[in-house]
Amino acid sequence: MFLKKLFSRTPAPVPRMRPLINLDDARARHVDPEVPSPCISVCQMNPATDLCSGCYRTVEEIAAWSGLGDQARLVVWERIEARQQPQG
Repeated sequence: MFLKKLFSRTPAPVPRMRPLINLDDARARHVDPEVPSPCISVCQMNPATDLCSGCYRTVEEIAAWSGLGDQARLVVWERIEARQQPQG
């Protein structure tokens, strides 16, 4: 009975890893009230993913950044963080 109860438990959810490049850390590094840039000065495009190896943005997102409002920048941040999660 004990073993049946032990093995019938639902496994604990696997904690989601925090992305290396994330909005919370970027906000901690910047004092401006606007949404901070994800750029970490590692500007190299990965031809396999079409993303910057430093900030995980596309060329289009990088080029558009300075003209985006805070809401659109937050959407880009969501994409950046999602791109760093394991696919499975």
